[in-house]
Amino acid sequence: MVKFMRQALDTAGCPVGDKFFKATTCEKVVGGGFQSDLGVVICCNHVLFQKEVDMILTHELIHAYDHCRAKNLDWSNCEHHACSEIRAANLSGDCHFKQEFNRGNFGFQKHHQVCVKRRALLSVAMNPNCSKSDAESAIDAVWSTCYKDTQPFDRVP
Repeated sequence: MVKFMRQALDTAGCPVGDKFFKATTCEKVVGGGFQSDLGVVICCNHVLFQKEVDMILTHELIHAYDHCRAKNLDWSNCEHHACSEIRAANLSGDCHFKQEFNRGNFGFQKHHQVCVKRRALLSVAMNPNCSKSDAESAIDAVWSTCYKDTQPFDRVP
């Protein structure tokens, strides 16, 4: 998935080199992050297994892809941020059944959608420009469009 995303970024005109990725110690309890001017960060003090690293890299590379293809993407805009978080949670493997089961979250009816919304809300609510209620409203406003958007994949992997 990471290799696929790197190729998709290259095809979209936004190639990423090895210096685009950084491993660091993070204060916040997160696995990683994307900043358009810095690239992708992996929080090595919060990640234990290679599968986690791969999923986080995929998630963050989806943000990089969104930033590349939407030249007017404004990360301080709650709806823009929400759309990218919905896509990243939906497409990166964040909400696969095994992941959710390991987190103690499981259900059978529309569980994937519930997970994507929950994970997007956690991320958007961390944006200093978005309160929790702003994040909820933004996710609801863009949900139908962004949840269906599977680019650069043909379908949800």
